[in-house]
Order: sequence, then structure tokens, then C-alpha cells
Amino acid sequence: MHKKQMIKNLRVGDEVETQAVILELNRAAFTTPQRAGEYFLRLTLSDVSGRVKAVMWEPPIGDDEVKPDDVVFVRGTVNEYHGLQVVVSDLRRLDPAKVNRAFFQPVSMRNLDEMISELQAVWEEEINDKALKALLQAFFGDALFLKQFSLAPAARTVHHNCVGGLLEHALEVVFFCRKLAELYPEQINRDLLLTGALLHDIGKLEEYRQDSFSFEFSDRGKLMGHISIGKELLDQKLATLHDFPEQLKLELQHMMLTHHGQRDWGSPEVPKTINAFALYYADLISARMNQFSGIMKNHQVGSGDWTEWDRFLERSIYMGSVGEEK
Repeated sequence: MHKKQMIKNLRVGDEVETQAVILELNRAAFTTPQRAGEYFLRLTLSDVSGRVKAVMWEPPIGDDEVKPDDVVFVRGTVNEYHGLQVVVSDLRRLDPAKVNRAFFQPVSMRNLDEMISELQAVWEEEINDKALKALLQAFFGDALFLKQFSLAPAARTVHHNCVGGLLEHALEVVFFCRKLAELYPEQINRDLLLTGALLHDIGKLEEYRQDSFSFEFSDRGKLMGHISIGKELLDQKLATLHDFPEQLKLELQHMMLTHHGQRDWGSPEVPKTINAFALYYADLISARMNQFSGIMKNHQVGSGDWTEWDRFLERSIYMGSVGEEK
């Protein structure tokens, strides 16, 4: 097996012989008459260090065809085409059981055990409402649920897309929710808001496949999405708790359904309580700041004051002031 070349270290002119995960794959038809009916591949290749665009003019066929989430051996050269691009000459599937997953799945920079302890402290020490504490105990007191929650990503590509990402994101949302509760102590129900912060993304445990290298969506995730799945999981747990206050239940359900804030972003309804509104913005700040941070960290030193265009944020980021004396 060839030594692993990390994607972040690739430069124009490099010869590539390495392993990667296929994050995206699209077949594109040739436009030249002599190749009518044939297609080539446009790919996004990924490893723990980053991702890179790739093109393959002569794709594998039949039993050798590849698909997203395959771990593959890649041979090719790096050129420049709207950024770095690997022109692939050889692409072969590898046995996922025989590769080192650490090469392909990024892990949160935060210590996992410390984050779990912080999570437990929130629901055991900060939540005073007995009904909400019992609900959180029902979720996080389950060892299997806690393990899955602690290892899951918060997203596939956009933010906190790493092992432990969901836990890291939830704790960030808790942090921002605390600050909002301090600013508006008479209007915000702090216990309810922190409960929503911990539970708002629980549907992501089933939205992504547990065995996927690239955090591929499950069938259930594609068909329902994490908001609907999360509401379902919440309702199932609430059904086991006797005498849970109906008004508290209704608002928590509303927070779950509206935490994306807008119908265009997947929420079936917009936030209509101050607690739901606060959760939406705390969630958004955590996601957006993580996106900005990731783009800035991946910006190559010496490649100018502006990062590459990010299609999710719909902008480039100015780096000229980074590192300047305060």
C-alpha cells in the first residue's frame, strides 16, 4: 500500500498516489461529437485533512464502478482549474475494513471525555425544572444514546462535520443560550432553552449512517430530515414520562420544529416564542462561526488575502487582518 498523501498537502504538479473517500460524484456527458453518449466523472475527494475536486475522463465501468462514500485508491496529477484539481488516471475501490478510518474521518479538536462531562453537568447541575431534568435523564442517562450522540457529526459537510461534532455543536449552542438568558432573564425560560439546546439536533443520530466514512445520509434521513426525526424521538420519550406539563411539551416541540428559523431552511414553522427564537439564533451562530473558522484554517499561507469562494456561505473571506497586532 502506498504511503498516504494528505489532501491538504497537494500542490499543482504533484503526482498523486493515495487513498481518499468519494464525497461527491457526478457523471457529465461529453459535448464533442466523437464521444457522444459517453460520460466522464466530476468528483470531490476527501480525507481527514480536507477535500479536493477531481475529474476522470475514462471512468471505471461495470463491476469496477465507484459511488459516493467509497474508499478508493487514486492515481493522477494535480493541476489548476478554478482551484486545485486532480486529473485521475486510475480509481479503484478499497476494502473499507482494511483501511485506517482515522485517515478519512475528522475528529473534534476538543477532548471527547471532557465534552461528555460538560454535557452531563448541564443537565444534572444547571436544569432545575423537574420535568425537563427527567426528560434529559431519559435521553442522556441511556448509555447507548449518549455514546451515539457523542460520536455523531453535526452535519455532513457544512459545519462540525466530524466525529464528536454533534456534541461540540450542542455545547456551543448551550453557551450562546446561557448568554441570551442572562440578557433576558425575565422573558427567557432558561431551563427550557438549555434543554432545547441539548436536544434540538437529536434527529441527526438517525439522519446519517453510523457506518459511513463520509457521514452519508441514511434512507430515513433523506426521506424525513433530522427535524422531523428529532420531533418523533422527542415525542416517543415524552410519552414515557407521566404528568409532563402540556404547555412545556408544546413549546419544546415548537422549538424542535423551528430551530432552523425559516421554512426555506427546512423548518415547517418559524419561531413564535422567545425561547424558540433564541435557540434558532444560538444554533445559527454556532454553525456559521464554525464554517468561517474551518475555511480560515484551511486557507493556504501565501495564497493571498482572500480564501476561495465558499458555496455555502456564498462569499470569500478576507484574511488580511488575521494575525495583525491588536
